Amino acid sequence: MGKAKSFDISKRAVWDAYRKVKANGGASGVDRQSLEDFDQDLSNNLYKLWNRLCSGSYFPPPVLQVEIPKAQGGMRTLGIPTVSDRIAQMVVKQVFEPSVEPYLHEDSYGYRAGKSALQAVGVTRQRCWHHDYLIEFDIKGMFDAIDHTLLLRAVDKHTDCRWVRLYIERWLTAPFQQADGELVKRDSGTPQGGVVSPLLSNLFMHYVFDKWMERNYPNNPFARYADDGVIHCRSEAQARSLLERLEKRFQECLLELHPEKTQIVCCNVRKQKGSEVAKKFDFLGYCFRPRLVRNRYGKLFVNFTPAISPRNAMRIRQTVRRWRLHVRTRMSLSDLARLVNPIIRGWINYYSAYQRSSLTPVLRYINLALVKWVKWKYKKKAQYTRRARRWLGNVAKHNPSLFAHWPLAVPFPAE
Repeated sequence: MGKAKSFDISKRAVWDAYRKVKANGGASGVDRQSLEDFDQDLSNNLYKLWNRLCSGSYFPPPVLQVEIPKAQGGMRTLGIPTVSDRIAQMVVKQVFEPSVEPYLHEDSYGYRAGKSALQAVGVTRQRCWHHDYLIEFDIKGMFDAIDHTLLLRAVDKHTDCRWVRLYIERWLTAPFQQADGELVKRDSGTPQGGVVSPLLSNLFMHYVFDKWMERNYPNNPFARYADDGVIHCRSEAQARSLLERLEKRFQECLLELHPEKTQIVCCNVRKQKGSEVAKKFDFLGYCFRPRLVRNRYGKLFVNFTPAISPRNAMRIRQTVRRWRLHVRTRMSLSDLARLVNPIIRGWINYYSAYQRSSLTPVLRYINLALVKWVKWKYKKKAQYTRRARRWLGNVAKHNPSLFAHWPLAVPFPAE
């Protein structure tokens, strides 16, 4: 007889976890093993992982530390686990998540099935019409600052499975490996980039913020997406009092509000006159501020509503510039469309949900990049921008759906 395993983990659970990791893709970790490399000896690799998980001898390797630029400036630290470690984390997530998800707050929108950033934007839009003030808050380096003792206490509330608890603790303390190979010990945080990290951060914030708000401020609705959130208030005085209490609450839980991204905002257009607090705020890529809109009868009025934020509009333009479409002269226009349409559709699906007209100037910027491609592709048009614009307009007239954004932003008048 074979030696009994310490933990009852099925091979099927490991296989299902592998399929999800495979579908999600992702970069290689410290061992430089890609998903394609892992697949070269798939059965043996999965068996070894299953055997180690069942015996309790699985110890996660260091997490590759990668820094990427933040949209608002500065750098964000990501932790990239190895392929096998991502599979192991998925095994745990599949068991642990069902015991956590039913308890999470309905206004927690980040990293949850059936929840989205657009839902958070939509509910915030409606609540701004019924509450005159709002607290916009951001937690400084939340993923790096989560206290392990407090987090594991929350984990214990939702599982009595020994191996789930064991491996979560090991992942929390797995070191970072920097680009030069140096190992950095970790005694707080859960790496942004790990499979199980979003679930753990949501669980942590559920007890630190969501439940605290529900218990102490049941009449102040909020929306939270990971470490970004908004809280609606009836008056400026209430907002100031709540913000003060919120700062203390986060300090008690070893978290800190970001001083530059936390503010009180007046959402009532009539009360904004003479008010010293902010009159607009950004949330999940949308800028909320007073705008001239039409009601159902076509009458213009000023309303506090969201549209794509100037910062994200600028990021889209920067991305279009990085495409350098004009140098891709060996490609046809159809090839270019196939290359960029998935990205453009993503922008449209997200940013056209509210105030679609605000997205149009951003989409027209793509047309300018295409005009430059026409001029480089067809040298006779190089000296005549007008000729290139007309040529592109004619293409759009005969094939208006070639580029995903053309139905919303017609290139140029055709001849």
